[in-house]
Amino acid sequence: MASGRSAALKIDWTKLSTSLGLKGQTATSLQAFKKRNDDARRKMQQLSAQPESVDFAHFRFVLKNQGIVDEIENHFKAFKPVTYDVSNQIKSIEAFEAEAIKNAEETKGKVDMELKDLDKTLKNIEEARPFDEITVDEVVAARPDIEERTVQLVSKGRWSVPGYKEKFGDLSVL
Repeated sequence: MASGRSAALKIDWTKLSTSLGLKGQTATSLQAFKKRNDDARRKMQQLSAQPESVDFAHFRFVLKNQGIVDEIENHFKAFKPVTYDVSNQIKSIEAFEAEAIKNAEETKGKVDMELKDLDKTLKNIEEARPFDEITVDEVVAARPDIEERTVQLVSKGRWSVPGYKEKFGDLSVL
C-alpha cells in the first residue's frame, strides 16, 4: 500500500496534461479526478493526524461514574472497523481511465489530421507562384466557377463586378 501512496504522490499533474496535450472534456475530467485525489489525500492526512488511542485511566480519574467508563472501554475494544469492497470504485476508475484514453486517442487523431492539412496548405503557399505570374487560364483551371460567373455577367450585359466600386473606388475619374 505504501508503494501505491508513493506513486500517487509522484504524479506531476500539470506536466501530465501539458505533455499529452489534453484539451476539452479529457482535460476537465483529469482536473476533476485530481481534485478528488487531493481531497481524499487531505482527508486521510487529517484523520491520520488524530490520536488513535483513548486514555481510559484519565477518564476513570476525572469521572465519578466508573461503570460508564468501563462500558465505553468494552465497546471500544470490541469495535471492529468495517471493511469496504472498493471493487466498484476501482471499476469506475478503470472506466474513467478507458474513456480518457479513448478521448485522448480521438483528440490525437483529429490533431494529426489537422496538422497534415496545415502542412499541405503551407506547402501550397510556399510553392505558389507570385500573383503577377499567374495567367487567366490557370485561374480558370483552378476555379471553374469564376469563368461561369464571368460568362453569366457578360451575357447579361454587365461589365463590372458587383461591389467592386464600393471596395476599390471608381477609377473612371482618372
